[in-house]
Amino acid sequence: MTEDMNQVEVNNYKVGDQVKATVSKVEEKQVIVDVENSKTDGIIPISELSSLHVEKASDAVSEGDALELEVIKVEEEALILSKRKIDALKAWDDLELKFENGDVFEAEVKDVVKGGLVVDLGVRGFVPASLVEDYFVEDFSDYKNKTLTFKIVELEKDKNRLILSHRAVVQDQKEKQKANVLDKIESGQVLEGVVQRITDFGAFVDIGGVDGLVHISQLSHQHVDKASDVVSEGDKVQVKVLSIDRDNERISLSIKDTLPGPWAGIAEKAAKGSTLEGIVKRLVSFGAFVEIFPGVEGLVHISQISHKHIATPQEVLKEGQSVEVKVLEVNETDQRLSLSIKELEEPQSNYNTSDYEMPEESKGFQLGEMIGDQLKKLK
Repeated sequence: MTEDMNQVEVNNYKVGDQVKATVSKVEEKQVIVDVENSKTDGIIPISELSSLHVEKASDAVSEGDALELEVIKVEEEALILSKRKIDALKAWDDLELKFENGDVFEAEVKDVVKGGLVVDLGVRGFVPASLVEDYFVEDFSDYKNKTLTFKIVELEKDKNRLILSHRAVVQDQKEKQKANVLDKIESGQVLEGVVQRITDFGAFVDIGGVDGLVHISQLSHQHVDKASDVVSEGDKVQVKVLSIDRDNERISLSIKDTLPGPWAGIAEKAAKGSTLEGIVKRLVSFGAFVEIFPGVEGLVHISQISHKHIATPQEVLKEGQSVEVKVLEVNETDQRLSLSIKELEEPQSNYNTSDYEMPEESKGFQLGEMIGDQLKKLK
């Protein structure tokens, strides 16, 4: 009688019961298990091994594995069991907690499908393409078997819906890094950065998690028409912090201020007494400003323009004209150059004696005749 009762007890499993079992045989499309307290074998169909698609049963379990399973069907010869359902039950509790707390966790990408990535978390987690990175990715094939960090952005247990985002993790990290940089950065600092974007009005440079603007006027000591003439995306550059607006998260930077100025070493480049070629940039009442190097102008005082007396520089020069100048004085500290055009020209006399003709009546006179006339007067 006792033996009959035990027999009934060990075989009295019904759909929905949870059982413990040990894998005894792994076939291609199913797994045979020994179920505790049962003389009936258990069978796990390949579709019930994982929340993800499994090609071979051996990809999910091995002989000797101890498993927790749920009875999904009772047959005379065997119990039909599910590993997937137990995994999901355990997983949902943990996932709901992660979702509520906003936890970040690591997981391996199991598959790349149309529209995104698939992750196995005990239940199938889906990462839409738009939530993989914070930039456009054309080909996701390299992401398979890659471990990434994720946050749960949508969870609906009753619909078996779990949406994950790696992009949210990346953006959170960048925001924290940005806040840290904004907190520590100071005006006057010289930092290394990478050019991220080029616009009509300048270039945005990443200085370690936060972008700052280098206005086009701060790209070079020389005049710049287009920022792309000076820098390219991806360039590593040295920048000086000009100002910080922490409330609006704006940083003003300068590349120009990290470069040698156009006047640096001018005493050697434009030594006193040297002759240089320049362009007349401006004409003023007291002289002309001539550019001899980009960003370096010197003054040719009106008295040094010509040997002739002139009332205005416009009598001799015009803007844009190319001229040769001689360096008279150099003051690198005050950024002043005194130049001369006159010094390089031959001096001209006020008149040319060869052009002077004696009166007609004076022509033909001899010196002797003039002396004779004078002697006659003395008699």
